[in-house]
Order: sequence, then structure tokens, then C-alpha cells
Amino acid sequence: MARVCQVTGKVPVTGNRVSHSNIKTKRRFLPNLQVKRYYLAEEEKWITLKLSTEAIRTINKNGLMSVVKELRARGEKI
Repeated sequence: MARVCQVTGKVPVTGNRVSHSNIKTKRRFLPNLQVKRYYLAEEEKWITLKLSTEAIRTINKNGLMSVVKELRARGEKI
């Protein structure tokens, strides 16, 4: 389970690759994950998170500390 966003929980999903002749074979749609470092000013330390681009926008909107509190409430180690 390496390709999982820590904030949103996005995981790879499966679907079909469809050829020109309409032959369907299985494929995976991977989430757009980025490894990002943030400085947590309240605790004076750097944290590294594996985030989807949607989660990066969520952190920009709501603030890093509120997202970290939510993650810790879920029991995730930061």
C-alpha cells in the first residue's frame, strides 16, 4: 500500500485500457502523489508527507496545523 495519500486516502483504482479495435485489458489509474516537506512551526520541526495534489491544495486552504491535528486524531504517525 505504498501509493496512498496520507491526507485524502486516495489509492490506485482499476479500469480498462481500450484499444482502437475495442479490446479491453486491465490497467491501473494511479493517484498523482508528491512527496512534500513542510515546516511545522508550532513544534519547530520538518515533516515529510506523501500527498496527492488535492491534499496539497487542502493544506494551502485550511492550514498545515489543522490537517496535522486531523491526521493525529485518525491515529496516523506524523
